[in-house]
This record gives sequence, C-alpha cells and structure tokens, in this order.
Amino acid sequence: MIFKSVRDGRPYPEHGLTLKQWSEIPPRPLRLDQLITTKRELALDKLLAEDSTFYGDLFPHVVQWHGGLYLEDGLHRALRAALQQRNQIHARVLVLPTE
Repeated sequence: MIFKSVRDGRPYPEHGLTLKQWSEIPPRPLRLDQLITTKRELALDKLLAEDSTFYGDLFPHVVQWHGGLYLEDGLHRALRAALQQRNQIHARVLVLPTE
C-alpha cells in the first residue's frame, strides 16, 4: 500500500491559504504510508509531465487535522516518488486546530 488511505474530497474545513502563505511553511519529510489522499483519480499526463511543478509549488501541500495527514496538493509528485521506490517526500504541512 502506497498511502494510508484514499479519499474523494477534503474532510477538514476550508483553510483559505494562498500559494504565498503555503510557501512560508517550511517543508518537512513525511512517509507516503502516513498520507491520506483527497483525490481518487489522477490524470496520467500530469504524472508523466516533466514540467508538472512549473506553475505550482515544488513541495506537496498536506493538511494535518484530527490526527490525519491529508495530501491536498501534490498527488502526482507523491506517486512519482513511489514509482522511484522512495517511501517519503518533503511536503509543507498546515496544522489545523481541532475544534
């Protein structure tokens, strides 16, 4: 199993972070088997594209909420890492408060 779980949609509340705000969060290493995806499907052309991070952040975005680590953005980067037989990635992690 590559990921801890595969979901369709975000279970956590909207956080409203901009790309600039995400870029201020330092990346940290995470194991792929700790991540819960928020997308069930991925376009193969995005996975195989050499310039897939040209218009976005180099690091995936993960939201930590209620003890889960939800992969919000960067599924193609995480899968590419798994295909290269790496078991971890560096990602920016936003910790949402539990209410």
